[in-house]
Amino acid sequence: MAVKIAFLGAGSSVFVRNVLGDCMLHPELEDLVFALYDIDAQRLEDSYLMLNAIRRHYGKNVTIEKYVKEENLPKALAGADFVICAVQVGGYDPCTISDFEIPKKYGLRQTIADTLGVGGVFRALRTIPVLEMFAWNVEKYCPNAIFLNYTNPMGMLSGYIQRYTDVRFVGLCHSVQVAVPKLFDGIGMEYSDKIQWKIAGINHMAWLLEVTKDGVDLYPEIKKRSKEMGYPENDKVRHEIMHRFGYYVTESSEHNAEYMPYFIKDKYPELIERFNIPLDEYPRRCIRHIEEWAKMREELINTPDLTHEVSKEYAAHIINSIVNNKPYKFGGNVINNGVISNLPAKACVEVPCISDASGIAPVYVGELPEQLAALNRTNLNVQMMTIEAARTRKKEAVYQAVMLDPHVAAELSMDDITDMCDDLFEAHKDWMPEYK
Repeated sequence: MAVKIAFLGAGSSVFVRNVLGDCMLHPELEDLVFALYDIDAQRLEDSYLMLNAIRRHYGKNVTIEKYVKEENLPKALAGADFVICAVQVGGYDPCTISDFEIPKKYGLRQTIADTLGVGGVFRALRTIPVLEMFAWNVEKYCPNAIFLNYTNPMGMLSGYIQRYTDVRFVGLCHSVQVAVPKLFDGIGMEYSDKIQWKIAGINHMAWLLEVTKDGVDLYPEIKKRSKEMGYPENDKVRHEIMHRFGYYVTESSEHNAEYMPYFIKDKYPELIERFNIPLDEYPRRCIRHIEEWAKMREELINTPDLTHEVSKEYAAHIINSIVNNKPYKFGGNVINNGVISNLPAKACVEVPCISDASGIAPVYVGELPEQLAALNRTNLNVQMMTIEAARTRKKEAVYQAVMLDPHVAAELSMDDITDMCDDLFEAHKDWMPEYK
């Protein structure tokens, strides 16, 4: 029986290649149907041509369909077994530019702004209505499908959709599986499949709770090397967090610099250089990706027999585990419901999950070390208040969400926060519902 995978946001060609290319190369996945959906016809066509080139090279039995514009979404979803979502509402221009330039006028600097902070809040407010529309269509046209979300801000989007729709949903992020190899590489330790680790917390702020080899705790050696060798140049924030709070955090230093009130401070500009914090990194990254895509596009769509190397993404493994009933463990974003006992029950947490033919189930974690739970709660306050704002569409709730942000609160007055949000409401009015 054919397995249908609908990919929403299929104009994200590189990510489509990683995820659906992985599915094509998986030895146990056969007779696949890829339904590609996007509102950008040209980018959709690029992904369509690229996947067909990979299919030809490997001689796989894959049917590839394409659907453009919202009126064709039901056709893309009809009968799907899995739905994968990777969209960016508003794109780099104008929305990402506004998310950085408007806060900058108030003296608030950011690095990535896709997860927390005022940039993360407004990205969520733009994106939640789109994902909610997707979810309504999934409920109608493929109610038994598993919805795999890769879109940021992961915690806010996953929390909203899992609380207010009935889709079978999990959020996925590659920061979990790459965290330990990144840590080891930075301090000259060898990583192998003998290394065992346990990670739990929230998306982009999950914690390496345990890391062992042959039953031996490796944290003492990790911390010793980190101190003696000096923090790796591109990972100084995470190493500082590890020494101050005891544990390494999953997502990159440029991300975590803006999740806490300690690193980007107008009063202490020397911290930027000391911890090598790349302010305005995401806009630069967007520009670089746009320029690189112009060069990469020719290879991806014009190479008749395109090859693919399996990526680090979870999706293909999860799909195989459900289709063929072979249990698979991964880091997923789900509603807590007591899985982490000292975080709020209705919060979205990132924890070990097991998938098989029965679906996806989180693994009980218990209590986090209290200092880690406390740091997570400062971020969850913003996430949960943003979800409330998206539900009620009240400006007051948006103001409160941004006021609760650790970095914003450390830098701006409440008056400035309100004025900044009003400027962002105006800038994004064409990309989000009206708030009153």
